[in-house]
Amino acid sequence: MGDLLDWIISFLFLATLIIIVIYQLTCLADLEFDRINPYDVSSRINRMVLPEFGLQGLLCLYYILTGHWFMAVLSLPHLFYNIRLYMKREHLADVTELYNTNKWEQKKRVYKIGHIALSIFITTYWLIHSALGDI
Repeated sequence: MGDLLDWIISFLFLATLIIIVIYQLTCLADLEFDRINPYDVSSRINRMVLPEFGLQGLLCLYYILTGHWFMAVLSLPHLFYNIRLYMKREHLADVTELYNTNKWEQKKRVYKIGHIALSIFITTYWLIHSALGDI
């Protein structure tokens, strides 16, 4: 039962992460189609960046503490990328450069969604495997 609970918590972490990144991607798409101004987009995205980074760090720590080493190693590149962005002060969206970097920002978030989706698929597999093993 404990392993099943671990995978459920992991799934909830990942679902929250993917919702945050999709929200950021939606804001960037709205900017591209002139539905929202750059100041609002940057403030909305910047408000979600640190919770995303913190949640990714907590997820990696959670995998380590629960002994799910493969998932911890799988989540490390995303975590290190976020740490590198934070250390270089490139984690916040710049309102003055947002039009110029919009495509790049969208591409970064699409890759993040792909990485999180892969993690969700693996987590779902182990969630089902654990649930069927407890029967």
